[in-house]
Amino acid sequence: MLKVGITGGIGSGKSTASNRMTDWGAYVFDADKEAKNILLENKRVYHQIIDQFSSDIINTDNTINQKKLAKIAFANKNNQMALNSILHPYVFHSIDKRYAKMKNNKDISIFVVDAALIFETGLDKQLDYVVLVSTEFDLRMSRTIKRRSLSYKEIKRRMDLQLPEKSKIKMADFVINNNHGEKELMKQVDEIYKEIIL
Repeated sequence: MLKVGITGGIGSGKSTASNRMTDWGAYVFDADKEAKNILLENKRVYHQIIDQFSSDIINTDNTINQKKLAKIAFANKNNQMALNSILHPYVFHSIDKRYAKMKNNKDISIFVVDAALIFETGLDKQLDYVVLVSTEFDLRMSRTIKRRSLSYKEIKRRMDLQLPEKSKIKMADFVINNNHGEKELMKQVDEIYKEIIL
């Protein structure tokens, strides 16, 4: 079973592209969702996060306040790297475990890893193909402002912490241009799926 990464910056539409793959029988592993689950459920991670970022990020019920953590983690590159060094080994382990569970399932055509930081973390080396969903800055910004309670400044900071789009385009096996609406995005996903499988 092929292992395919779908990546793209905040507001690029990578999750829409991943969801389209499920229509073709792909299994999608959502790395961002898995990271949130690990934050909630893994006690070792919980204590490492508090040691790194202080108890100021704790809610009254002793859970981690993910908005406060995100604000600190995305404040600069060092903080982001500190958070990633704690979380990513667990996320990578979860990917391997889930892939091992799914790889003999004949109903699943492709194992898709939907993740924002595929190139930044070196995850691309463990994948057969990487698909980048590339979208113009203004479009990404307007989509994200509509969808999330983040300011322009906060979104821009998150974008700046990721690899530049030009670098990712050079590194990707396939690039989807998502500047012309969902219908065009779906068409490109379908073409890539057929090229990989057939």
